[in-house]
Amino acid sequence: MVRRFFEWPDNWLLPEFATHIGFFLGLIFLAHLIRQRRSPASTMAWLLVILFLPYLGVPLYLMLGGRKMSRMARRKPRVYERAGLQNPRSIEGHQGTERFLMSYGVPPAREGNRVELLTRGEDAFRRLVELIDSATSSIHITTYILGRGRVGRELVEHLARRAAGGVSVRLLLDSVGSRRVRRRDLARLLESGARVAYFMPVLHVPFRGRANLRNHRKIVVVDGRIALTGGMNFAWPYMGPGPDDGLWRDLSAVIVGPSVADLDALFFSDWEFATGEDLRKMPPDGEDGERAGPAPPPVAGIAGASSTVQVVASGPDVQDDPLYETLVSLIFAASKRIWIVTPYFVPDEMLVRSLNLAARRGVDIRLIVPKRSNHLSTDLARESYLRELHESGGKVYLHQPVMMHAKAVLFDDNLAVIGSANMDNRSLFLNYEVALFLYSRECVADLAEWALRLQFDSERELPQPGWLRELAESVVRLLSPLL
Repeated sequence: MVRRFFEWPDNWLLPEFATHIGFFLGLIFLAHLIRQRRSPASTMAWLLVILFLPYLGVPLYLMLGGRKMSRMARRKPRVYERAGLQNPRSIEGHQGTERFLMSYGVPPAREGNRVELLTRGEDAFRRLVELIDSATSSIHITTYILGRGRVGRELVEHLARRAAGGVSVRLLLDSVGSRRVRRRDLARLLESGARVAYFMPVLHVPFRGRANLRNHRKIVVVDGRIALTGGMNFAWPYMGPGPDDGLWRDLSAVIVGPSVADLDALFFSDWEFATGEDLRKMPPDGEDGERAGPAPPPVAGIAGASSTVQVVASGPDVQDDPLYETLVSLIFAASKRIWIVTPYFVPDEMLVRSLNLAARRGVDIRLIVPKRSNHLSTDLARESYLRELHESGGKVYLHQPVMMHAKAVLFDDNLAVIGSANMDNRSLFLNYEVALFLYSRECVADLAEWALRLQFDSERELPQPGWLRELAESVVRLLSPLL
């Protein structure tokens, strides 16, 4: 009987039924959308799509609209429990910043770290191989992209050797970023006893995750003592085994010290979500006296003997938006300098407005972006923001000739923020990211010198768009809050 109801061509109830169902679903998702904490522009864009195109808007929202997931957010406090909350320490000029971040549950800043900045892809690859080869008990790696070319193959080979030698190796790959990696590419690694997992498959159990929320973090922790993190993926052209004119300009850092535990705890959380295995229940490396190895390889004294570092995670598994909101707060508080290095610049209205206001009050605002990135849509979306910043008194540098993929922000003379996050809506509001807050004049000075070299290889003249280009920019800018 039900089948005859839907097959009857003259049944006027069918379109009426579909209309009511669509309206009912639209109301449900509108209520859910309004309750979410997101920017007004993003909320309005989704409201319009769901209201006027419900049969398209509702499926799109199910796939792409979710931003915060309470199930994962409930897991995050356990990561911060490992760090333990403390009273903010005396940090020159930035005690309030540490307190601000700790109010979100972020671990406190740690003193006594040694930091080595890696600004060349060949140096980063060499350092990464050295760290892997030095491992005696454990290697924990999470990355967005693992390449299938020479870089990826060599890293897999080095990891397989350590796993065959009894080192516990765990490799966590993002299912989208590393989608081209096949099981045969990892066969040698798996045969040696290493564990490989994928973070949030595109096709997953309903309500277990969302396809658009990607793990963009890059973390390597060796023996729980030394870590590498930053913006470089483990593939060419981000890094390579030797000098290469095609390598992108990028930035990562090696850390030895107390902050390594915070990076490892973040890996534990991501690994548990992907596999269900709780690594915190395992004995710490070296606790039984047999797995303890020699001291990690020395770190070049680029940033001096000691640096204060605060590890900041952001993403769907973190309550609120500590990275974004701290950046906005710091922009308003800066008095001398705000230098931004980012491959993609598609900020929300609050962020771009705060930068424009800082430029108008005399703060030295410098924005370094690639002349052409590897994503045309982001280049189109950014152009109007670049012109606004330039008109407000900021300086915009278009780096050439190769792609610039580094991420860093310098505030005045005593704080630098580096990590995996780009200055765009996807990194600041959607992806799983990690940043290092470096409360160190030495680190800031080294990064400022590096940024000046980037500026030297940059153009200053912004292209003037024709009417067709300006129309395309406006359309992409309107769509950016939906991403």
